[in-house]
Amino acid sequence: MTENADMRAQMPLGLASRGYSGVIQRLNASSAGSALPDAELESRLIELGFVEGARVEVLHEGIVGRDPIAVRVENVTIAVRRREAMAVIVA
Repeated sequence: MTENADMRAQMPLGLASRGYSGVIQRLNASSAGSALPDAELESRLIELGFVEGARVEVLHEGIVGRDPIAVRVENVTIAVRRREAMAVIVA
């Protein structure tokens, strides 16, 4: 990780707006407020490619409540609910 990445403020991906790009710092499933158990949510996110160090970009937001969001993780585009994206901490 570079010094510039360390200096950027960390925030949940679920708070990001369209056009945001950053790097995944960690997962924090306990703060997501998802209906899924923490371990299951974390496992699903990892399977989708949300791993530490991966580059992410918010491509699109849904019309109703800005949910779901389309996110590019490295070279893959994925749609996730904002409440699940709250578990992905980015900078």
